[in-house]
Amino acid sequence: MARDTKYRPVPYDPKAALKRDLRDPDFRAAWESIQDEFTALDVLLEARHRAGLTQEQVAARMGVSQPALARVETSLGSRKHSPSLATLRKYAVAVGCKLQIRLVHEK
Repeated sequence: MARDTKYRPVPYDPKAALKRDLRDPDFRAAWESIQDEFTALDVLLEARHRAGLTQEQVAARMGVSQPALARVETSLGSRKHSPSLATLRKYAVAVGCKLQIRLVHEK
């Protein structure tokens, strides 16, 4: 018996899926609880890209290995580890920035 092995990708729209999932109150609460980590990750990645640097280049400027720097960047999204202020300062200097921490009143 012959099998049909033709590749048939399943369409997936992550924005539509997120919009649908955010209707669930438990999912929404969990999503909102990690927004600060995603915001911090976005800030780091944007600064590195704006500086035109690779992870390897930033790592060299910080005096760490590229895998160590990758862990710093990914740890913010995974909540497994929070980088220290000293590490964030080194990252900021490596990408030509100054670290600033702000607290903003919630609306």
